[in-house]
Amino acid sequence: MALNVNTVYTTVLSILNKEQRGYLTPYEFNQIATQVQLEIFEKFFEDYNQYIRMPKTDVEFASRMDHIREEFQVFEETDFADNTNPPTSNVYDQPAGLHRFGSVTYNKGVGSPEIEIVSAREYKQQVLSPLTKPSKNFPIAKYQNNKITVYPEVTSVYVNSDVTFNYIRKPADVIWAYGVNPTLGNYIWDGTPGFSLTPIIPTGGSVNFEISDSQQTEVIISILKYAGVIIRDPQIIQAASSELSQNEANTKR
Repeated sequence: MALNVNTVYTTVLSILNKEQRGYLTPYEFNQIATQVQLEIFEKFFEDYNQYIRMPKTDVEFASRMDHIREEFQVFEETDFADNTNPPTSNVYDQPAGLHRFGSVTYNKGVGSPEIEIVSAREYKQQVLSPLTKPSKNFPIAKYQNNKITVYPEVTSVYVNSDVTFNYIRKPADVIWAYGVNPTLGNYIWDGTPGFSLTPIIPTGGSVNFEISDSQQTEVIISILKYAGVIIRDPQIIQAASSELSQNEANTKR
């Protein structure tokens, strides 16, 4: 289940206020929360690469590798090439939301074969040999500057749906949106039951974290670390950094 933005924000404020450390505005929280989510998201791939080299447990629900895989599967997307070049070119633009490249398939071949990505040097070598020369069923491509050039070139019309990308997108920005109480001037979360204040700030409303609620502790501690920088409290930075280091050490034992 995705991590609720209000749960995190109210918890962070509760900790700061309890210790009388200061206050974190919604704008500051949104900026920090988005950064923290992105850092944890990128760390999924580092952890996955580490766990994939370790012996896998047969105990159900205990596999760290499977858990990390589940975390970033939320961000997997499949989409046609975002091509501005057809109908006369075999050069296709990658989807705008692509963050980490996965695989590419060629929909002109039988069964939509996967496209082999090759370097310019490998391309020259392969096209010279009858055995490795690209075909619709064994396509190859060069990938440069966010564009993919697919071979073999065909005489028919090129369209966006010729090429399908499988990729990882970035998580959406985290937003704790609110209205201002006209009587007291305090902020009220737009997800509060019965909320009817206008305008909603920022426009568009709240956006929860896309990482799961199993990351709640790390998210809160990481936000507190950044909050310590904003309110200029080194004790919060030290305590949060120490807790993060301990949590990471415990996770990788």
